[in-house]
Amino acid sequence: MTRAVVIGAGIGGLTAAVALQRRGWDVTVFERAASLEPVGSGLGVAANALKALDTIGAGDEIRRLSAVQGAGGIRRSDGRWLVRTSAEAASARNDGDSIVLLRRAELIDILSSHLAPGTVRLDTEVSEVDPESGLVTLPDGPVEADLVVAADGIHSPVRSALFPGHPAPRYAGVTSWRVLVPAEGVPGQAYESWGRGRVFGVMPLAGGTSYCYATDTVPAGGGGGDQLAELRRLFGDWHSPIPELLAAASPEKVLRNDIRYLATPLPAMHRGRVALLGDAAHAMTPNLGQGACQAIEDAVVLAHVAGDGGRFTGGTGAGGASAVSPAGSGGPTGGNDPLAGYTAARLERTSRIVARSAAICRATRIRTPPAVRLRDAMMALSWRLAPSSVTGPMDEVFGWTPPAT
Repeated sequence: MTRAVVIGAGIGGLTAAVALQRRGWDVTVFERAASLEPVGSGLGVAANALKALDTIGAGDEIRRLSAVQGAGGIRRSDGRWLVRTSAEAASARNDGDSIVLLRRAELIDILSSHLAPGTVRLDTEVSEVDPESGLVTLPDGPVEADLVVAADGIHSPVRSALFPGHPAPRYAGVTSWRVLVPAEGVPGQAYESWGRGRVFGVMPLAGGTSYCYATDTVPAGGGGGDQLAELRRLFGDWHSPIPELLAAASPEKVLRNDIRYLATPLPAMHRGRVALLGDAAHAMTPNLGQGACQAIEDAVVLAHVAGDGGRFTGGTGAGGASAVSPAGSGGPTGGNDPLAGYTAARLERTSRIVARSAAICRATRIRTPPAVRLRDAMMALSWRLAPSSVTGPMDEVFGWTPPAT
């Protein structure tokens, strides 16, 4: 049986582990954290990711445990709608699926439940990976793998080692806050509200909880102190129910992070026996809600390219010679590279989505009143006169279908 090592037990890494096990691979996931701690935030799983999750038998389970996004759109800070969509229209555009909303920890739990017992090894940090041999260095000795899946996050050490000259993730110019809030009696509608350099978003989850997120255009490296008080200062005079949600939030539930993204696409999403996945390969701003969704897509495509356990040839070609370019060049050398199909299927698509998300992020950073008024007017006019110009790019994202098994 062929062996795969997955580095990182996040959404992308766990999805890859499930997908590979279903194809007969012997999979071990190494996670440096001591436990899979529940992360205090929510996320939306869009139609494209739901279709990918269907291929590993998890899609319907996630639908059952999630809230459907339904109607929503974009509002101004005073509550006036700029773009407003209906649940029926969203479902019709996405083959009957809409975006479903759930806690990130719930998705982690569902994916973990689809793995064979003992697949995940916690508190185990990978110190080195050899892309040619597949040798993975661990605290208790090396492990050789036919395939190594680097799902080790935005600051991926594996990415830095494989492509040492590549630019590091760039600060997007905004910091973000995330918080889960008890929201009994609050209208269950998903939306974003845009102001002068700021955004506040609301996602109603199942069980009377709302996931709230916010961004502000500030220098990187801030934080400290009472972050809930900071949110109330920034958004306390915005339209209802934003002040009510912040009043119900708990300070210890607030997470703050600077947003960074991989502005320059990698030359390839693999090298030798190592495949990069999710934020390690294409970290993006959260403005399209596609970070986790693209990691899920990556995982099922990678498993499809890798094929059934026992038939994978690893990162070497005829005669055992390495089928990768010299260190730092990043590209495959030719037909003996079994992961070339993974890069071919994923690099261009994810690069477009990263760029599109970053463009929306730049629009949210506009601060001067005249520019904000112009942005809002153009957004509202485009929606009234040509709604397809607003929804069309997202239809391309949501309309993706997984490879046939």
